[in-house]
Amino acid sequence: MKRRSFVKQIAASSAAFSIVPSHVLGKTHVPPSDTLYVAAFGVGGRGAGVIRGMEATGKVKFVALCDVDDKRAAATYKRYPNVKRYRDFRKVYDEALSDIDAIMVASPDHTHASTSLPFMRAGKHAYVEKPLTHNIYEARLMTRVAEEQGIVTQMGNQGASSEGSRKAKEWVESGVIGKVHTIDCWSNRPVWPQGVPLPTKKMRIPKTLDWDLWLGPAEMRDFHSSYLPFKWRGFWDFGTGALGDMGCHIIETPFSVLDLGYPKEAEASCTTVWVDDFVVADYSHSCPPSSKIHLKFDHPDHGEIALNWFDGGIMPNLPDELKDGETIGASGGGTVMYGEKGILVADVYSRNARLLPSETMDLFNAPEPSIPRIEGNMGGHIANFVQGCLEGKPTSSPFSRSGPLTEIVLMGNLAVRAFQYRKFTPSTDANENGSYSYPGRRKLHWDGENMEITNYPEANQWVKREYREGWSLE
Repeated sequence: MKRRSFVKQIAASSAAFSIVPSHVLGKTHVPPSDTLYVAAFGVGGRGAGVIRGMEATGKVKFVALCDVDDKRAAATYKRYPNVKRYRDFRKVYDEALSDIDAIMVASPDHTHASTSLPFMRAGKHAYVEKPLTHNIYEARLMTRVAEEQGIVTQMGNQGASSEGSRKAKEWVESGVIGKVHTIDCWSNRPVWPQGVPLPTKKMRIPKTLDWDLWLGPAEMRDFHSSYLPFKWRGFWDFGTGALGDMGCHIIETPFSVLDLGYPKEAEASCTTVWVDDFVVADYSHSCPPSSKIHLKFDHPDHGEIALNWFDGGIMPNLPDELKDGETIGASGGGTVMYGEKGILVADVYSRNARLLPSETMDLFNAPEPSIPRIEGNMGGHIANFVQGCLEGKPTSSPFSRSGPLTEIVLMGNLAVRAFQYRKFTPSTDANENGSYSYPGRRKLHWDGENMEITNYPEANQWVKREYREGWSLE
């Protein structure tokens, strides 16, 4: 289907929602069978794992497998030889919309929203990998559409289904560490190149790849192998860097424990890349090699909370209560929550929640579990979505929660981009070359309700991206 007619059909389906498949039965509809019919998008890499997780439930049948990269998708295609294959998600919409109940999207970050929204507006349940979207505007839009359509949704941050996340929340609510005032989160990411120049050499597009569809809403450019299959994460046009990759896993701990709302301010500092003696590189198109980000929240019960993020080898200070030989978090990262009376530590995915000083654990009478657990713990995250679609039960990370969590993560990235931004001022002296300034290196005041930086308007350009013609989300 051509883009123009596709957009017209989307508009028609949004305006006349009553014209839907016969098995769609109103808000949070439950298919009248024990089988969930799914179309999957981005079926190589992480997507292949999600597909196998859905298959393992014994309750999913795949109607369509869609990927712009035949080579990346080859193993999945081989595993499901009888499922129809597509490259263009719009053709799935044209040909299979009436045959599906739900979608699974695990394509690169910059195409999550453009792929998901047409199906969501047609009333299809949605499982979308983390981060939910590429920018704050998309996260807000995905959250709103999910609510309007009453569909079952789940973001692929499996820690939201973990025992650790629930246990940490119960502990904090018991008052054992008192009111929380500071949170440190960190990741060992990036584990791919960042702070690098844009590729300039034009390379031949592989026959197995539809480069135009891979770019999606991003500006057209020459193909280069530096982007695929994994390194796109380090370029702002496609990825969301270390924070976007792991923030939805790690910040999920304090987000769920404290029910954090919109941050009120953000600031960042990042590694400076030098290309020669006293010559700073302008690699603002690339996520930085490492960063430190500070967010602040107002909380109705805990007061002001500072959340600090560290990546690229930068680590938070070790708590004084940590004994020699003890560690915080795990090799991939973790969380430390400082309260007035104590400290709670967790690994990635909220694993291994514990109190500091460590002897506190011997004296602590943990409260009885009060939050419903997910069968299979974090390993049951995908099945939790399938069960939600078939039985109408709540999911662990619906877009009503994972959307705001994604916004927190992307607010940190907005501060990083403001830090990277530089402005050239020509010299009034003919003998001088002029100079660069960095006007975005400040605390950014965030009006979450209106999605607006109030004290530095230039930063609002990163709240929403520029969409290539034919790829608008409206």
